[in-house]
Amino acid sequence: MKTIRKLLGTAPTSRGDNRYAPSSLAIKLSVKRTTDYKPVRYKNRNENQNRKILVIGTEEGLLPMQNGKQFETGNHPVELFVPLLHWEQAGFGFDFATPTGKPLQLEHWAMPEEDEDVMRIYRQNKAQLARPLDLRDVVESGLFEDSPYLGVFIPGGHGAILGLPQNTDVKRVIEWALAEDKYLVSICHGPAALLAASMQEPQGNFALKGYQLAAFPDSMDKLLPALGYLPGKMPWLFGEKLKERGMKIVNSTASGKVCQDRKLLTGDSPMAANKLGKLTAEVFLQEIHSK
Repeated sequence: MKTIRKLLGTAPTSRGDNRYAPSSLAIKLSVKRTTDYKPVRYKNRNENQNRKILVIGTEEGLLPMQNGKQFETGNHPVELFVPLLHWEQAGFGFDFATPTGKPLQLEHWAMPEEDEDVMRIYRQNKAQLARPLDLRDVVESGLFEDSPYLGVFIPGGHGAILGLPQNTDVKRVIEWALAEDKYLVSICHGPAALLAASMQEPQGNFALKGYQLAAFPDSMDKLLPALGYLPGKMPWLFGEKLKERGMKIVNSTASGKVCQDRKLLTGDSPMAANKLGKLTAEVFLQEIHSK
């Protein structure tokens, strides 16, 4: 069976030491060497260098599957960098943070290496990715009424389900964003982190209950092991847990869907990164120029 999967290109790529990356077929089907990003000249570009977006990424790079195999993960580079390109064009800055200040992990096998814009912003921020802010410090000193942060961005990649949904500081950031009327932006598996808002809350008491969002479908995560994208079944499915808490996922496939519900803006996959980046840049600009 293993030989057949290898011949078909559906065998996960072994990195040794029980670590696996997606199969050659999965890479061929899902990883593009360029993106659909095109620079946009935004009207009323922000000139206040202090207006920023807080980017909360995962510091976890290995996802244990149900069979014990470990998937090489992190944040998906397209989902992370394409929105940042739009915010850069619109004049906004961004700070990177991880739960304990460890390096932000990337799914390097998904890097669009022939996309000059993505590779430039990656290189430009490489040092900050290696030494991000400690989210504990941000929570203690950076979240206040006049904070420079317009909102919070949680990018996708399977690594987003590791640690962030169970993190009390992520919970505090979400609560701050809702209380201070800030934006919450997320994509693909990133919305798993929204589950942190339900921690230590009575059953049924979820601040985002009733919100609609776009996210990577559980049904597709169930199919990924057959393609060798994942080396086994997911340890848990975040979509069903969001639904249990009263959120509504508006997409059933990953086709580039974006969704805005109040100040929650979401996208379903890397195919939504460009559209989500453009939408959020326009929304951010409208916000600052309406005051």
